[in-house]
Amino acid sequence: MIDRRSFIRALGALSALGVLPRAHAQYARTMTVYMSPACGCCEEWQKHMRASGFRLEIIKTGDVTPMKQKLGVPESLWSCHTATVGNYVFEGHVPASDVKRLLRERAKVKGLAVPGMVPGSPGMEQGRPQPYATLAFDERGSRVYEQH
Repeated sequence: MIDRRSFIRALGALSALGVLPRAHAQYARTMTVYMSPACGCCEEWQKHMRASGFRLEIIKTGDVTPMKQKLGVPESLWSCHTATVGNYVFEGHVPASDVKRLLRERAKVKGLAVPGMVPGSPGMEQGRPQPYATLAFDERGSRVYEQH
């Protein structure tokens, strides 16, 4: 039987070796997506996320608004779909690279958003691409997290 002190030392050793963070990061890669059943660009964004290594749980609903409100997404940041990974919220066509960066950095924000449906963002590749920003948001407001 291992005593408490030995157990804590073993956890510390595993963490130092990077075993625990990798296990946590792998667990956090399951994403729940709330979307309208008829949304084609949401399907395209999901392909982008799967190709980037995320496992998706899809919840199709006729009205995503109640979930956006429940998760605390400011109305000014709304897009067509909302997703969660762990305690983070991702609104709209957020690139997988930004999601991975947030999960790696563990920033103290509620989530990330790409408001609207910007041509050139993941899932919106048709048409002429436009520059856009991924915004980090919390209860105090939003700020630019990454320029694209």
